[in-house]
Amino acid sequence: MTIGAGPRGPGVLVIEPMGNAGRFLVEAADRLGVRLYAATHKDVHDGYPDRLRAALAGVCATDLTDTPRALEDMDAFCQRHAIAGVAPCFELFTPLAALLAERLGLPGNDPGLARAARNKILMGEAFAAAGIPAPRWALAHDADEAFRAAREHALGWPLVVKPAEQGGSWGVSVVDGPDRLAEAVGAARQYTHAHPHGLELDARALLQEYIPGAEYSCDTVVADGVAYPLPVVAKDTTEGRYRIETGHTCPSGLPALLVRKVQHTAARAALAVGVRNGIAHTEVKIPPGTQTPYVIETGARLPGDNLCEIVEAATGVSEAVAQLQAVLGLVPDTVPSRTDAASIRFLLPEHGGVLREVVIADLPGTHGEVHFGPGDLVPEPADSACRIGHVVARAETADQARGLADRAAARSRVEVG
Repeated sequence: MTIGAGPRGPGVLVIEPMGNAGRFLVEAADRLGVRLYAATHKDVHDGYPDRLRAALAGVCATDLTDTPRALEDMDAFCQRHAIAGVAPCFELFTPLAALLAERLGLPGNDPGLARAARNKILMGEAFAAAGIPAPRWALAHDADEAFRAAREHALGWPLVVKPAEQGGSWGVSVVDGPDRLAEAVGAARQYTHAHPHGLELDARALLQEYIPGAEYSCDTVVADGVAYPLPVVAKDTTEGRYRIETGHTCPSGLPALLVRKVQHTAARAALAVGVRNGIAHTEVKIPPGTQTPYVIETGARLPGDNLCEIVEAATGVSEAVAQLQAVLGLVPDTVPSRTDAASIRFLLPEHGGVLREVVIADLPGTHGEVHFGPGDLVPEPADSACRIGHVVARAETADQARGLADRAAARSRVEVG
């Protein structure tokens, strides 16, 4: 089924552009003169924001959870529209994108490894095979197996418990001792199907050694198997049981030598999960007193959390442009054109409930965006779905940008009843 039509130019099929990254791919396609198409479900497409719907040259409506059918539908669509590139955007469909690119003979990722960029158990195996520093881990089908695995693998406490397949910090808990482990395993295993497509998920729980220290992310563009590192970004999270990301700052503030080490480690992680033509978002932690980045996880897609905006504001590099270039078989443009700084802070509620009011402070050098409106139901602060809005600050240095973003967030007001 085809919806819409558009202008001529190189065509790229994005497998599910919904979510935070889709808007940046739209902007990148406009800059490059690329025709952007989407593969999605018809009911999901019906819920797209107007701006995304208007920007698409066409839509291949199929069932992305039915791999053989989706491949047939997308293959025929790509032949009709002379598609020259396939870009994954929604993390859980990155293996499907790899299969489609291979079928069409287009630049793509390694289909034999692509599932490791979606499934954290396969990811752990891929990291171990490649000798990449990463937390020790074990898997569990239920609470009893989790208790045995934690003890037999000597994973220690605190312990991170997360779903084998999920994102956005959904179902992730940090438990201080065995008394909370059963509850954490139940939270991780509650996700059997992914919203909104209904894709069946691996419902096992991953038990992961807790790595102390500061958190960072680093994205990597890969073109024809060659890795091009992007800037390292500092990450802030909540403490306690739920670690919700509260902000990001670029540049990271790390020494140059350690920045290069993080970039190298992130590139190795991307290649280990089969990224060959595209982009990967990698999260790392660096234990205090060490110079060793430990890879927590990586995904073969653009980052969320408006990180594309933060990186471009600080460096002039568009991650979305680089991804489109890579999937079109071009050398990606990853050379910084400026050395500024940018920081984002998310507004979190103290508790869930009905949003009564949200006011984002308007300070020079900042801008904000609201994710919920008055009357909307705000989830409990257990994962990133609870974030009510955000503020972005730009400045000359990372410390200045971080401080400005913190002040704007502190002067903003959120009232949940």
